[in-house]
Amino acid sequence: METILIIDDEIDNTKILSMSLRIDGYAVLTASSGEEGLSVFHEKKPGIVITDIRMPGMDGLEVLRQIRQATDFAEVIIITGHGDIDLAIEALQNGASDFINKPIHDDALAVALKRAHEKLAIKHQIQEYTTGLENRIQAATKELRQQAYFQQELINSASDGIIAMDSQLNVIMFNPGAELIFEYRAEDVLNRLEGFDLFPENMALALASAMKNNARHIHRQEIDLQSGSGKSIPVNFSGAVLFDQEESIGCVAFLQDLREIKRLRNELIHSERLAAIGQTVAGLAHCIKNILHGLEGGSYVLDAALKRNDTVKLSSGWEMIQRTIHRTASLLRDLLSYSKDRQPEYQTCSPNQIVNDVCDLMEDLAKDNRIAIIRNLDSTIESAKMDPQTVYRVILNLVSNAIDACIFDENREKVFEVRVSTRYASNNRIRFDVEDTGCGMDDSIKKQLFTSFFSTKGSKGTGLGLLVTQKLIEAHHGAIAVQSEPGKGTVFTVWLSVDSGQ
Repeated sequence: METILIIDDEIDNTKILSMSLRIDGYAVLTASSGEEGLSVFHEKKPGIVITDIRMPGMDGLEVLRQIRQATDFAEVIIITGHGDIDLAIEALQNGASDFINKPIHDDALAVALKRAHEKLAIKHQIQEYTTGLENRIQAATKELRQQAYFQQELINSASDGIIAMDSQLNVIMFNPGAELIFEYRAEDVLNRLEGFDLFPENMALALASAMKNNARHIHRQEIDLQSGSGKSIPVNFSGAVLFDQEESIGCVAFLQDLREIKRLRNELIHSERLAAIGQTVAGLAHCIKNILHGLEGGSYVLDAALKRNDTVKLSSGWEMIQRTIHRTASLLRDLLSYSKDRQPEYQTCSPNQIVNDVCDLMEDLAKDNRIAIIRNLDSTIESAKMDPQTVYRVILNLVSNAIDACIFDENREKVFEVRVSTRYASNNRIRFDVEDTGCGMDDSIKKQLFTSFFSTKGSKGTGLGLLVTQKLIEAHHGAIAVQSEPGKGTVFTVWLSVDSGQ
C-alpha cells in the first residue's frame, strides 16, 4: 500500500481528501502545517506529498524546496487556489510534480497522481540503471586494475630486459631486467634517455624504421650493448612495434642477457675438452707407438746394412726413418693446431690466388700419381677480407686428402681428377668445393671423419687433419659438409665468412 502525505491547514479539506485517497487504496498521513508536514515526511518517507501552497508559517513552496533538498525520490503535488497561477508555475520550476486547483476534483487528482507515479517509476528505473551501470563500471575498473597489475608484475618479474619507447624513442618503461643489464636505475632513464642512448645506432635506426613503415617485428639477433660502467654486454635483441588501431604509437625492445649462457657454454666446452683428453692420450699413444715401430724398423735395417755394407738396404732404412720423421712432424703440427685457440687475422687477400698456390704446390705429386688437378675459380672473386692462413691450411688439407683418396683407390683404370672451385654464397660467404674421383667412403666412415685420431689412411695418417680443418673453419665463422659414395669419389664443401668490416 503506497503512502501519501497531505499537508493543509484547512482540516475539512484534509479529511475529505484523506477519505477519497483511502477509498482508492492509499495509506494516508496528515499534517496541518508546513513544519509538521516536514517532520512527518522525514520520519515516514512517503513517496507522494500533497501540500497546500498557502499556509501560515511555512508555505507549500518552502515545503517543496526542503523536500527537494532532502531527496529526489518523492513527488510533490501543489494545491492552489484561484489567482495562484504564478505561484503554481514557480512551484513547477522548483521541482513540483503537478498542481491541482481547489476545489479538488477526483479526476484531476487521479491525473496528478498518475503523473507522480510515472515520474517516481522513471526515477527508480534510472536509479536502478545508474546503480547497475556503476556496479559494472566498478567491476570493469577492478578487472582492468587487476590486469594492469598482473601485466606490470609480469614485466617486473621477467628475467629479460624489457624497454618500451614512444614514437620518438623516448624511454617510458624500463623493467628490473633492463636495470641489471644496463646498470641504470629506472628513474634515471625514464623520460630522460632515448633509444639512441641505449642501443647501437643501427638497432635504434631499425626501431625507428619499423615504426615508420608499420612493421610488426624486428627479428632476434645477437648484439653487444654498453652498460653504465662501460662493460660490453652480449644480448639477444628483438623488438616489436606497438599500435593504436593501425597507427604505430611506440615500440618495445626485448633483451636476453647472454653472459651467463656464454659462461656456461664455455665451461661446457672446457669440460668436453678435458673429457676428450683421455681419448686424445689414448690415440696419441697409438700414433707414437706406430712412429716408434717405424723408427725401430728403420734403425734395424740401417744397422744390418752398415754391418753388411749394403747400400741398397742402407737407402731403404733411411727412407723408412725419413717417413717416420715426416709423420712425427705432421703429428706435432696437427696437435699444436688443435690445442691452440687461434683467432682469425682478417686482411684483404685473394681467395682464388690462395687456391692457385695450393694447387701449384700439389701439382707435381698429383702428376706423379696420374691425377689431374682442375681449377674452376669464380673470376668475380677478386679480393675479400679473410684470414689467408686459414684459407690456405683448409684448402691444402682438403686437396691433399683428395689426392690421397685417388692414390688409395685400387681401381687403377679410373681417370683420377681433383676439382677445386670457388664461388660466392649467401650471407656474405665464399664457397670452396674440393671434389675427387677417388675411392669414396661409406656412411660409417663419414660419421667418424671429424673424430680424434681417426684416419682412412691407416698408418700413413695422423687422424687429426680433418679435426684441425673443422676447427679452423668454425673459428672463421664457417661450415663444412661432405658428400661421398664408395668407389665414386668425395666432395668436401666449405663456407667461409667474409669480414664486412662492421
